[in-house]
Amino acid sequence: MAFTAQDVKTLRETTGCGMMDCKKALTETDGDMEKAIEILREKGLAAAVKKAGRIAAEGLVVSIVDEAKKVGVVLEVNAETDFVAKNESFVTFVNSVAQTIIETNPADVAELENKKLVGSDMTVAEGLRDKILTIGENMKIRRFIRLEGDLVAYVHGGGRIGVMVQFDTDVADKDGFKEYAKDVAMQIAAATPQYLNKEAVPAEVVEKEKEILTAQAVAEGKPQNIAEKMVMGRISKFYKEVCLTEQEFIKDNDISVATYTSNTAKELGGNINLLTFVRFEKGEGLEKREDNFADEVASMMK
Repeated sequence: MAFTAQDVKTLRETTGCGMMDCKKALTETDGDMEKAIEILREKGLAAAVKKAGRIAAEGLVVSIVDEAKKVGVVLEVNAETDFVAKNESFVTFVNSVAQTIIETNPADVAELENKKLVGSDMTVAEGLRDKILTIGENMKIRRFIRLEGDLVAYVHGGGRIGVMVQFDTDVADKDGFKEYAKDVAMQIAAATPQYLNKEAVPAEVVEKEKEILTAQAVAEGKPQNIAEKMVMGRISKFYKEVCLTEQEFIKDNDISVATYTSNTAKELGGNINLLTFVRFEKGEGLEKREDNFADEVASMMK
């Protein structure tokens, strides 16, 4: 084999084709990248090649739970424009991908793309290429997280934010529990916690925050011993901002999410433990596309 795994990755990023298709093309051409691209184009697999470099930071986040299987997934699939996120064909494809993740439990996006797409004879990668060709925009399956157990899913803003929360509960009143669980999911969507609780915050993050807060207190002219006391109070405020269980409950600012959880458990006659949560916001961390109207008009005139 005259090529490496990095070559396969490069060809995949260049053409937007599936990993196995890229591997076959490189095998056929003895590792020649240009010839491999030609082969993929000849097979019609790289018709989306020009679109592959375009910024895809819009799209859709879905969060769904299969109640019977007690399995859920939060998935982000990106496209170039918000308009595509409302396209019925695109929405159907994204939901089929989510169902594929639930049923096949892939380890990552690369493995997912080689799975057979639920409700189709194509693989997920082939289905994605088909959507790129028919809709005419670059698209990417960016990320997903699959959870199992007592789950609740929540989607905000028509697919802008997707949340999933995992619980451990023995509550018999399922309707009462679901109402509580949805409140917690909405809290996560609105208040953007970074961690579940104090224990989940890495020690180095806390130390760094203490350093910053101490420097601020000293800069305010406070003596070191007073500064240290101030820092302890401010660290408590920091926890209330970044930890879900410490946050003020959005529907009742007089109690924390932890208190709301324990109160609900008592009311419903059982135990409720928050185990973990996932929050995806569409396009977070991605470079956004900037359309220049003047350039667009100029290109159309040409």
